[in-house]
Amino acid sequence: MKITIIGAGAMGCLFGGLLCEHGMDVHLVDVRGEQVATLNERGLTIRYEGAERIVSVRAVTDPAAIPGTDLAVIFVKHAQTKAAARTAARLLGSNGHALTLQNGMGNAEIIADVLGKERVLCGTTAQGAMVLGTGRIQHSGTGETVIGMWRQGGGALAGQSAEIFTAAGISCRAVDDIEPVLWKKLFVNVGINAVTALTGLRNGQLLDRKAARLLMQDVVSEAIAVAEAHSIEVPADIQEHVEQVAKATASNRSSMGQDVDGRRPTEIDAINGYIVRKAREVGIAVPVNQTLVRLVQTVQGRYTS
Repeated sequence: MKITIIGAGAMGCLFGGLLCEHGMDVHLVDVRGEQVATLNERGLTIRYEGAERIVSVRAVTDPAAIPGTDLAVIFVKHAQTKAAARTAARLLGSNGHALTLQNGMGNAEIIADVLGKERVLCGTTAQGAMVLGTGRIQHSGTGETVIGMWRQGGGALAGQSAEIFTAAGISCRAVDDIEPVLWKKLFVNVGINAVTALTGLRNGQLLDRKAARLLMQDVVSEAIAVAEAHSIEVPADIQEHVEQVAKATASNRSSMGQDVDGRRPTEIDAINGYIVRKAREVGIAVPVNQTLVRLVQTVQGRYTS
C-alpha cells in the first residue's frame, strides 16, 4: 500500500517517520519549503525517552511529485482540512481512500464532501508528539490508534490499514462503528487542550493543580451532558479516562498549547466550540465550554487579527 501523509507537523512526522522506519512506501506532503528541505536533506529526528534517532523520509511540497497513492492520511489543522481533502483527491485518483486522524469534530464531513462518504476513514490516536524544531519532533506519548469507515461498511480496508500501522509499531485496531470512538477522544481534547493552551501548562501538570483539575472535570461534565442529549453512549469512566490520558502524556504540551506557543490559529472551534454548537441544538447551557472558547479566541486574536 502506498501511503501519503498530508501535513508534516508533529503527528504527521511521527506517523510518517515510524512507517518509513519499518520499510513502508510513504511520502510526506507539506506546504513549508524549509520543513520539506530539512526532512529530505537531514532526515527526521525523533526524540523518545531521552534518546534521539534519525529516520530517512521522503517529503515534497508538490503532490504532483508523488506517484499514485492508495491511502492519504490527513494530519493538518482543522482550518486546512478542505485544502487537504483537495490535495488527497489529486493524490488518490478515483480509487484511493483518505484517513483523518485529526483532532476535533467535523473533519470527516469536510473530506467526505470532496471525496464522497464511501472513501473516508476516520479515527483517533493516543500517540503524542511535539515539535522541537524544523525536522525534529519528540515522541511524547504512546497509545492505541482506532480507525473505521466514516460510514459503516468497508471494514476490510480499515482492517488492512490497521494491520499496516501495527506492523510499524503503531498499535492500531479497526472498528465497525467509529462515532463513539470519536466522541471519546473529543472528551479528552475538550478536557485538556484549551486549559493547557490558556495556562501554559503541560498535560500532566493539570493533575497537579486542584483548580486546573476541577476545571477539566467541569468542562468534561458539560460535554457528557451534550453527548447524552444527542444519544451518544458515554463510557461510565470517561472522567477517569481523561485524567489517565493527561497522565500518560504528562510531558506533552497539547496541540492547542503548541499552537498558542507558536502563535498559530487553534482548533478551538472544532473541539470546545463543537460542544457549544451541539449544546445549542438541544437547548443545553455549557458556560464553561463557552468561556474557554471565548478566552482562546481572544488569545489567538492577539496574533491572528
